[in-house]
Amino acid sequence: MSLLARWGLVRLLLAGGAVILLTGMLVVGTWVESEIEKGVISRAGLVTSLYVDSFVSPHLQSLGENGSLREADRAALDRLLAGTSLGRHIVAFKIWTHDGRVLYSTNPSLIGRRFPVKAALAAALAGQVHSQIADLSEPENEFERKRWPQLLETYAPVRAANAESVVAVSEFYQTTDDLAREMRAARLRSWIMVVSATLVMFVLLAVLIRRANNTIVDQQRDLRDKVAQLTALLSQNEQLHDRVRRAAARTTALNERFLHRVAADLHDGPGQGLALALMRIEPLADTCSSCPSTISRNRSVGEEFRTVHSALQAALDDLRAISGGLHLPEIGKLSVAETAQRAVRDYERKAGLTVPLAVGEIPDDAPLPVKITLYRLLQESLANGFRHGGAVDQRVQIQRRNDQLLVEVADAGAGFEPRAIAGGGHLGLAGMRERLEILGGTFAVESAPGQGTAIRAVLPLALAERDDE
Repeated sequence: MSLLARWGLVRLLLAGGAVILLTGMLVVGTWVESEIEKGVISRAGLVTSLYVDSFVSPHLQSLGENGSLREADRAALDRLLAGTSLGRHIVAFKIWTHDGRVLYSTNPSLIGRRFPVKAALAAALAGQVHSQIADLSEPENEFERKRWPQLLETYAPVRAANAESVVAVSEFYQTTDDLAREMRAARLRSWIMVVSATLVMFVLLAVLIRRANNTIVDQQRDLRDKVAQLTALLSQNEQLHDRVRRAAARTTALNERFLHRVAADLHDGPGQGLALALMRIEPLADTCSSCPSTISRNRSVGEEFRTVHSALQAALDDLRAISGGLHLPEIGKLSVAETAQRAVRDYERKAGLTVPLAVGEIPDDAPLPVKITLYRLLQESLANGFRHGGAVDQRVQIQRRNDQLLVEVADAGAGFEPRAIAGGGHLGLAGMRERLEILGGTFAVESAPGQGTAIRAVLPLALAERDDE
């Protein structure tokens, strides 16, 4: 990742974090502001209601006796609300009965009138203090809305002196000037706290992102170094593997040349000696066949000569068979199909059998190690089928798949259990597998008792050969 891309990622994370924090700040700040406003209104209403209740409640106790307000109490309320600090603080005042009738009001035109019982009045009649900012749109506020756009409206229950029952509800209005100043100060303090906390969180987030980015950069650098090292090691391993593969392919050809030389040496050396011995010993045996002398156990000299002659003949036959097995025919100039045909025909000639050979569309030529491996594979597979499977319905199929040669040698003989011989001493199968694997091919045997055997091999058609090593 380039430096520009990393810087772009950091800026993207910071921008995203800023948006999230800003959104959270606005949501939390708005909620806190709303809660503060509710708390300030409720506290202001509650404090004032307690203050009012201390002065007003004694003058309303007569309501619990006859349900009406006495003239003396009414006059006391007029004096209380007109000439005291409480009257200057409260701009309007009403006394409500349970049925929604105005029993007393600073606006005399409302006294005796009945209005629908609102939710706030019902809550106060149930014993709760209720405060709110009123927009003065109700019918009973006709006097107040001519002078003020809004007021702090509070409903407070008036209880009997010796009981918990609510005898009336006092409703009073206050201006919102002091309340507005207090709310502005509370809002300012809350927003300062919210903004400060958001800034602190953003700084911490920026520090964390910066440190995380530095950690990622260091890890990427280490990762690139390790990838470069692994790439170099992989390249070296591929080169070594390629060299081993080429060396193995050359070894296949060199091994066949060595076997050819051993076969020639056996034929020209011990083979010729044994043949000469047979030629010379035969007339000696004829000459001494009538000799009366005995050597051991009443055997004549002629009989001993004939025994030696038979042993020498058997040894010469074995030596020629071994030499013939080691000797690989000249296949360098043969095509792939001709190499396969040569291996199958040689087997047919030795075994006296006919083996069907199916050759698909395969290339004419292939590297010499591939043709040597193909010849030895067919030779060994057919010979194994003859020795262990009885040469029942032997067949060979060769075809091409991409850059590979697919070879199958199958029979319908006795078969065997491949797992039973996987660990031991079967040099023919092990040799075929090794020949194929050193060229990069694969070797598989499928067999079961009584179900025949199929040998499937895959040979590469191209080898990376170089002669400058």
